[in-house]
Amino acid sequence: MPRHLSRHRSLLSVAAAAIFALAVTGCGTTKPDTERGRTLFVANCGTCHTLAQAGSTAVIGPNLDHAFAAARATGMDSNTIKGVVIPQVEHPRPSTDNPAVSMPAGIVEGNDLQDVAAYVGMYAGVPGAAPPTVVGGPGAQVFASNGCGGCHVLAASNSGGVTGPNLDKALPGNTAAMIKTSIVDPEKEIAKGYPAGVMPATFGQTISPTELDQLVQYLLDSTSKGASGSGG
Repeated sequence: MPRHLSRHRSLLSVAAAAIFALAVTGCGTTKPDTERGRTLFVANCGTCHTLAQAGSTAVIGPNLDHAFAAARATGMDSNTIKGVVIPQVEHPRPSTDNPAVSMPAGIVEGNDLQDVAAYVGMYAGVPGAAPPTVVGGPGAQVFASNGCGGCHVLAASNSGGVTGPNLDKALPGNTAAMIKTSIVDPEKEIAKGYPAGVMPATFGQTISPTELDQLVQYLLDSTSKGASGSGG
């Protein structure tokens, strides 16, 4: 073989080995971001599943704390739970005979799925798990604990959910009574451009009257232009 061809092949081999090493290193050391996973879970999964740490209380899909509590108690670790979650999200089994209310395949994918699965693996079924404490007063905590930021934009909470209306635009001009009704009876008046059944209708039962008043006042104060009508 001519010397220049041999040298060329040697250089290609070295380059290929370097690329392979970088690829393996990059894939092998990427650590899932569970904080990002929580945000993605609240936005994409919290409207159907209950998970205490996410502050979600929806009942369309299985309660993930109940689903994994027994397995975790018998020794199933976070990585194993993550490994269970990934194929269930990629290829969900119909939860009922009606495919319209079953989980769609690939609701999160790629790195998003890795982050969500790692987050669920870390917290699902963990005794005493609860949403992280936030600043901004009791109303801000109610907003965060119940996963409201996963569906709504609200500048005061640094939330960027897009499943529901942008609260900074939707709430100014509303009274406390109107805001409260939209929380406890979301189907009474559905925001233009959004389908029915997206917002859980259970907040009237899962949020205490005191916390509900705190949440309504927080929303009024945060959007500043909201009317100060009675009903809070």
